[in-house]
Amino acid sequence: MSQTMRAIEITQPGGPEVLQIGEHPIPVPGHGEVLLKIAYAGVNRPDALQRAGMYAPPPSASPLPGLEAAGVVAAVGPGVTDWAEGDEVCALLPGGGYAEYALTPAAHCLPVPKGMALKEAACLPETFFTVWSNVFMRGGLTAGERFLVHGGSSGIGTTAIQLANVLGARVFTTAGSDEKCAACLKLGAERAINYKDEDFVEIIRREGGANLILDMVGGSYMPRNVKSLADDGRLVQIAFLSGPKVELNFAHVMMRRLTITGSTLRPQSDLAKARIAEELREKVWPLLDAGRIAPVMDSEFAMEDAAAAHTRMESSGHIGKIVLRVD
Repeated sequence: MSQTMRAIEITQPGGPEVLQIGEHPIPVPGHGEVLLKIAYAGVNRPDALQRAGMYAPPPSASPLPGLEAAGVVAAVGPGVTDWAEGDEVCALLPGGGYAEYALTPAAHCLPVPKGMALKEAACLPETFFTVWSNVFMRGGLTAGERFLVHGGSSGIGTTAIQLANVLGARVFTTAGSDEKCAACLKLGAERAINYKDEDFVEIIRREGGANLILDMVGGSYMPRNVKSLADDGRLVQIAFLSGPKVELNFAHVMMRRLTITGSTLRPQSDLAKARIAEELREKVWPLLDAGRIAPVMDSEFAMEDAAAAHTRMESSGHIGKIVLRVD
C-alpha cells in the first residue's frame, strides 16, 4: 500500500475556491481506532464553516475537512474487536473525511444498513447523530407531540422529519420554496410552511404551539420560536445561520416554563459520541434496515470538485444530502 493519499486541503480561510487537492501521509490507527478507506464522504455545513475559518477542529483532530464517510475498514488499531479489515461501515469522523483514508474511533462506526449503497450510507452519520442526540436524547420528543423543524429540506431537516414522523410525532417544518415544501410533505411532514409567504408563528400557534422546536437559523428566529412554543415546550438550537446574538424577553420563558437548550456535535467527547452511536444502532438502524427511513440524496461530486460541492450547499438550492465520490 502507498504511504500517501490524496486529500482536500483548506489552503487558507475563505470561499469554496480555497479547497485544493494535495498529498498527505496515510494515518496510522491508534488504540481503539480504525482506518477507513473512504468511498464517499458527506458534505455538511460545519465543513463550510471550518473552510471559512469559523469552526476550528479540536486539537487532536485532522485539520482536513469532512465529518462523515462510508467505506471499508483498511486497518484496526490495538484494542479494536468490533470491526475487522474488509468490513463495510459508515462513520462519524473527527475530521479528515475529504480524503482517501481517515481515522475514527471504532465506537463511532456503524454497519452499512441492509440494501443500502455506500453512497447513501455516507450521508447518515453526521445528520443522524445530530438529529437523534438533539431531538430525542436532549429534546425528549415523544409520540403525539407537535414538532417543528426549521430548514426541512436540508440534510438535518429531511432526517428529522422522517425520524419524528416514523416515531409518532406530528411534524411541522419550514422551507424556502414550494418545491422544498412539497418534498417535506412527501417525507411525512403534516404541514410545510413556506417562510417567504407565511408566518410560521401564527400557523404553529393555531395548532396549539410546538412541544419541541429544532432550529439552526438563530438570529430573529429565536424570539419567534419562543412565541411558537406550547407551555412547557422545548427549543433546541444546533446552529446559527443568521447569527448567535438576539434580544429575548425571558419573562415568557419563565411564565410558560419553557426550556432553551442546544448543542454542537464535534466538540463532544469520544464517549458521548459512542453513546449516541449505541442508541442509533439499537433504535434507528432497524428502521434503516427495514427501509422505513432513508437519506434524501441531492447530488454527487468527485472529490477534486469539492469546491463545487460547497458552492451547491451554500446556494441553499439543494434538497437533502451532497456527497463527494472519493474512491
